[in-house]
Amino acid sequence: MPTPDTTVSAPETFAAAPPEPATPALSVSQQNAIKSAESYLDYSAFSRQGLIDQLEYEQFSTADATYAVDHVTVDWNEQAAKSAKSYMDYSSFSRGSLIDQLEYEGFTAAQATHGADSVGL
Repeated sequence: MPTPDTTVSAPETFAAAPPEPATPALSVSQQNAIKSAESYLDYSAFSRQGLIDQLEYEQFSTADATYAVDHVTVDWNEQAAKSAKSYMDYSSFSRGSLIDQLEYEGFTAAQATHGADSVGL
């Protein structure tokens, strides 16, 4: 009659996975700058630089303002189009003067051109 196998195997051991690198926590000022940036974008159109300037005007540091603007979800072409529409709602512009105005606000040449295109100029 066969005898049962009485061999005992060692329990399996698993190496612990290395810990995930810690994501640095945002400072209160960075959190507030992000909230302010999102709030501004909810009701007005801004270029990237224009939004940084606005946050700096509110006395956020340049570093915090830039961090915030770089960490919000925003389509700068859409912002240029919104700004162009706003200008056209209250004044008349030639294509060139509207592009110049949008660039003055801090939009890139490509974004300003997109804005002018979006309003039919």
